Amino acid sequence: MIREFVDRETERALLDEEWQKDGGRLIILYGRRRIGKTRLVTEFIRGKEGILHFAEDTAPQIQIRRLQEAVARFFADPLLATLEISTWDQLFTYLARIPLAERRYLVIDEFTYLIKNDPTVLSALQKAWDTALAGSNWCILLSGSMLGLMTDSALSYTSPLYGRRTRDMLLEALRFCDARKLLPSFSFPDALKAHLTIGGVPEYLLKAGDHPDYATFVEKEFFNKYGYFYREPYFLLSQEFRELKTYQAILNAIAVGNTIPGSIAQFCGMDARHLYPYLEAMIRLGFIEKELPLLGNRRQGLYRIKDPIFDFWYNFVFSHRQAIETESLSSDAVDMNPYFGKQFEVFVRYEFSRKIFPGYTLGRWWYRGEEIDLVAVRESDASIVFGECKWGSLTEREARGVLTRLVRKAEHVRHDRYPNERFCLVAGGVEGKDRLREEGFLVYDLEDIEAACSTG
Repeated sequence: MIREFVDRETERALLDEEWQKDGGRLIILYGRRRIGKTRLVTEFIRGKEGILHFAEDTAPQIQIRRLQEAVARFFADPLLATLEISTWDQLFTYLARIPLAERRYLVIDEFTYLIKNDPTVLSALQKAWDTALAGSNWCILLSGSMLGLMTDSALSYTSPLYGRRTRDMLLEALRFCDARKLLPSFSFPDALKAHLTIGGVPEYLLKAGDHPDYATFVEKEFFNKYGYFYREPYFLLSQEFRELKTYQAILNAIAVGNTIPGSIAQFCGMDARHLYPYLEAMIRLGFIEKELPLLGNRRQGLYRIKDPIFDFWYNFVFSHRQAIETESLSSDAVDMNPYFGKQFEVFVRYEFSRKIFPGYTLGRWWYRGEEIDLVAVRESDASIVFGECKWGSLTEREARGVLTRLVRKAEHVRHDRYPNERFCLVAGGVEGKDRLREEGFLVYDLEDIEAACSTG
């Protein structure tokens, strides 16, 4: 069954724009596994003519032979199918010599498998591009999931393809308002929990959607040794890195609350000076990120896991592997609320706040044990918003207490350039929110988040 194709309007428009331009087009499309690259490509080439080739992780000669067969089928060239072609240079030279009266595509999905097993594919393509393909009617799209290999070999200035590509696109996760469309059977709170657990990766969301609710999904797919996600993060890491134990230790350290280099290194039992190359490698590939305080000391950066599935997995699966293996762990025995509280802050800061504070620069602030979950500034009218996020439901008295403390903490933030200040509270539920709004506070709960998603 073909599932609904959600969002990606911007990406599809860019690909169609490339298709309509004159001359050869060379597009690099990359992104983590399961993010939807193949589905996007399939939608893009619908109704067009060309060659779609799915590369495999196998010997170079087999890879060359399979692409040769695909090219021969497309051009109905039985002679090509019988030729002894042993190099990428020979194959791309054949393509370069064929005149095309109309636009045609050559899509190589998982192009990184070709690079991994025979890097000469890059120089062979570069040679064919420079001699003929750049002025042809070929639209070549190279897609890959091994982010490190794709960025280093196909995108960096040292790559033979540097300066040749006409477009490169990093395909990122869906935002929640689009992602929840893939979870039609989930209640809104359950859909949000799923998003805070696995992010906006389409394939993951479709797997979650196979279950009636969030609790069943987590029980069957995370806390089960045969579950879909039981080994998924380990597999993703092994695809990119060799020193898996070190990377796993660092991710585990950050997941459980160690956010500065010193505490991360201590948790891992390593010298802090040796930590930075590992951190930089994971930042480059989008596993973690370094946060800097908005309107704070920019030298006090903190590290956090950027990809939710890694954060969830290292909080709950990695530390309970023995119990999962012996089938003695139930999701009811695990308190996930602190995790949801942490991820809810991130969701509010970078997704919901974009809807309620358009045009604002968004971040958070911390200094010497004090922290403000959300800081939003807008230069045009010198406005600033300070916000707090609470995963659970609050009584009116609790909400007032949170806002009172927020006003007090805001006094420590240097924001003289932004005299127009307001205070915001976002929680799972807020009793008396209308009265608080009448007093000038910005107050939102899950009902408001759901309404914002429903309006696009």
